[in-house]
Amino acid sequence: MTDPEVVRLNAAQMASPSYRLAALDPDFLLSDPMRGVRFMMEYAKAESALRAWGVRSTIVVFGSARVGEDGEGQHGRWYAEARAFGRLASERGGAMQAADGRPRDNVITTGGGPGIMGAANRGAHDVGAPSIGFNITLPQEQEPNPWSTPELTFRFHYFAMRKMHLAMRANALVVFPGGFGTFDELFELLTLRQTDKSPPIPIILFDEAYWRSVINFDVLIEHGMIAAGDVRLFRYAEDAEGIWRSLLGCGLKPGESIE
Repeated sequence: MTDPEVVRLNAAQMASPSYRLAALDPDFLLSDPMRGVRFMMEYAKAESALRAWGVRSTIVVFGSARVGEDGEGQHGRWYAEARAFGRLASERGGAMQAADGRPRDNVITTGGGPGIMGAANRGAHDVGAPSIGFNITLPQEQEPNPWSTPELTFRFHYFAMRKMHLAMRANALVVFPGGFGTFDELFELLTLRQTDKSPPIPIILFDEAYWRSVINFDVLIEHGMIAAGDVRLFRYAEDAEGIWRSLLGCGLKPGESIE
């Protein structure tokens, strides 16, 4: 039996934060020296879940969180086509795992939020396919959309690690109209492709009129900011079937991963 006097004498030691097990000490885990460990943990947690689900490759869909199903102007069409693409890509791309346990390929993956992201996840959900949502903690808290697979719905603190997971399994990138966040993700992948830091994955921009109105690639060429050939890093499409045809035309193979 523990001597009550010993317990009394070492109470301060037992209560000290330094005595906590490191793995169970939230103050320590959230401290600045542990930033690298937290970064690694965000990588490992998502990686473990994706492997458990047999996800070998993905099709990443970007687009505005502000686009609604019943939105005005082009919003309703953009939403409908994103949902249609999520559905057909899931049916044709290899997201449904076969009975023999072969890996899942071309699994629809989004930033996890509403709008276009929710539409693409919803399309996968429509046909009973899994889909991934890589959410990010924001000052105005983003909640996951209800269509991503719960076990594949993640939340990140670090944008860099979120971007890494979005890119590292991508067989293709499909970008619907969006704002700052969509531009950020688009140019991240374009830069990786331009510098050969990623495999030669196809990049499809949905709604050519929108993209030409908001980004003048010809002016970038004119001023020598990009090479003329850089515009061949992406193509345009106008509907879900057109996206799929472009992906196949760029070398996407259903049921395979681009190495």
